[in-house]
Amino acid sequence: MFKLRRFLKEYKLQLIVGPACKLLEAILELCVPLVMAGIIDVGIANKDSGYIYFMGCILVILGVVGLSSALVCQYMASYTSQGAGTKIRRALFSHINSLSHKELDEIGTPSLITRMTSDINAVQANIAMIMRLLLRAPFLIIGALVMASLINLRLSLIFFVASLLIGIVLYLVMTKSLPYYKKIQSLLDKISLLARENLTGNRVVRAFAKQKSQEESFDKEGEQLSKTLINVSRLSALLNPATYVITYGAIVLILWFGGQAVQDGSLMSGDIIALTSYMTQILLAMIVLANLVVLLSKGSASAARINNIFEIKPSVTEKTKAVIKTDASAPKVQFNNVSFSYGDGDNELENISFSIDKNSFTGIIGTTGSGKSTLLSLILRYYDVTKGQIMVDGVDVKDYSFSQLRGEIGVVPQKAVLFSGTIRSNMLWQKEDATDEEIWQALETAQAQDFVKELPKGLDSYVAQGGTNFSGGQRQRLCIARAIVGNPHTVILDDSFSALDFATEKALREALFKKDNTTFIIVTQRCSTIMKADKIIVLEDGVVAGTGTHKELLKSCETYKEICLSQLKQREAEL
Repeated sequence: MFKLRRFLKEYKLQLIVGPACKLLEAILELCVPLVMAGIIDVGIANKDSGYIYFMGCILVILGVVGLSSALVCQYMASYTSQGAGTKIRRALFSHINSLSHKELDEIGTPSLITRMTSDINAVQANIAMIMRLLLRAPFLIIGALVMASLINLRLSLIFFVASLLIGIVLYLVMTKSLPYYKKIQSLLDKISLLARENLTGNRVVRAFAKQKSQEESFDKEGEQLSKTLINVSRLSALLNPATYVITYGAIVLILWFGGQAVQDGSLMSGDIIALTSYMTQILLAMIVLANLVVLLSKGSASAARINNIFEIKPSVTEKTKAVIKTDASAPKVQFNNVSFSYGDGDNELENISFSIDKNSFTGIIGTTGSGKSTLLSLILRYYDVTKGQIMVDGVDVKDYSFSQLRGEIGVVPQKAVLFSGTIRSNMLWQKEDATDEEIWQALETAQAQDFVKELPKGLDSYVAQGGTNFSGGQRQRLCIARAIVGNPHTVILDDSFSALDFATEKALREALFKKDNTTFIIVTQRCSTIMKADKIIVLEDGVVAGTGTHKELLKSCETYKEICLSQLKQREAEL
C-alpha cells in the first residue's frame, strides 16, 4: 500500500481533515463515560435534577458534534478513496498499454482484468477504512487505557492485560491470513481465465458438446477457491469470539474487584460504570481493528499485485517522440539478417533477409507455424528482433516513434477484431478526422459497401462487442475498410481473406491493387491470392525458402511448388 501513496498527493487536505474529524469523535466518545459517572455519582446521588439536565445536554452536544465529525470524515474518506482509485486505474491502464506484446503474453489478459477491477476495488476500500478507522481505533484503545488508569490504577492492569491478549490474537490471525489472500487473488485470475475462454469460445464449446467438461473444470477451480475462502474465513471467524471472551472476562474481573472497592469506599459506583464503558469501548475498537487487519491483509495482497504490474518495464521502448526524416529512395521494408525468439531458447525466425519496394505488392506464404505473422509483428515493432536489423523507408524501426511507424501503416490482423460502438466509430481508428466520403470509399474498396448500405442506420449501425452481430466475412471486410481509410502508404493484411468466398476475394484484390502510392504486404495461405504479386516470400520453419515471382518460384522453390499444387491443378498453377 505504501508504494501507492503517490496517488494520494492531490488529497492532502482530505487526508488531514478526515482523520482529524475521526480523532475528534474518538475524544468526545472518551468523554461520555466521565459524564455518565458524574450523573450517577453527583446528580443521582445528591438528587440534583439541575445537574442531571445540564450533563444530559452535554451528552447530546457530544453526540451531535461526534456525529457531524463522523459524517465529515466519511465524506473525506469516500472522496479520497474513489478519487485515488480512479487515478490508480487510469495509471494502470496507461501502463498496461505501454507494455510490449512480450509482457502482455507473460502476464495474461485475465490476470490484468482482475488487477484492474477487484484488486483496485480492494485498495479503494483500504484507503477509506484507513482514513476512518486506523487512527480512531488505536486512539480509543490507548485513550481508554489512560482514562482507566486515572480512575483506578490497580484495576487498569486488567485493561492492559486484556489489550495485550487481544493484540496477540490479532497478530496471529493477520500473519496466518495474509498468504491466503494472495492465493485467493491468483485463483480469481484462473477463474477469470476460464470464464473468459468459455464466453468468447462458447460456439466452439457447444459445437464439441464440451459444456459438461468445461463446467467440471470451472467447478474444480471454484472448489479450490471455496476451500481457500473457507480457510481464511475460519481464521477471521476466530477474531470476534476470541476478543469477546477476553473482553467480557475483563469486564467480569472489573465488576468483581470494582465491587469490592466500592464496598470499602475507595471507588464510587459511577467509576465502575465508567470503567465498564471503557472496557466496552476497547472491545468495540479491538473488533474494528481486527476487521481492519483482515481488510488490510487483503488490500496489501491486492496492492502488491498492482505494484508488480507497475514495476514491469516494457521491453520495446521509443527512443524519441519526434517525427524523423525518412529516405524516399530506400526500399519500403528491408530485413537484414533478422533472427527472433520469443524467449524460449529456439528462434522463431532465423537469418531473414529480403527487401520490399515502395508501391509494390508483396505476398508472404508458408506452412503453418513458419513465422509469417511473427514477421509482420516485427515490422510493426510489436517485438524487438533478437539479432539483425529491420529498416522502413531507410530508417531502423527502433529509431521511429510508435505513432510515426504505425500511423502510416494500415493493419488488418489475422483475427478480425471490431469494437463495440458503430460502424463509423470503428472506421475512424486509422484516421480520426476521416469524412463520410472517405469511409464509403474504403467500404467500397473492401467490398463492404453493399451490406452496410442495406443496414437501417448505415454507418451509424450498431457493432456488438467483437462484431458478433456480423458474419466472419463481413467482419473481415470491415477490418480491411478500417485499415485503408485515409489511404495509408502501407497496408499489411495478415491472412485477412480467409473468411471470404473466392469471387469476393478476387473483387477485393482487384480494388485494392488499383490504389496508387500504396505498398501491400499480404500474408495468406492461398496461392491464388498472391499469384500476381510483384514478389513472393516463402517461409519454412522460420527461414526464407525462396523469393521471387510466382513463375520463378514454381521452378526454383520446392516448398512453394508443393503449396501451390496442394491447392491448384498443375495447369492452373502454371497460368
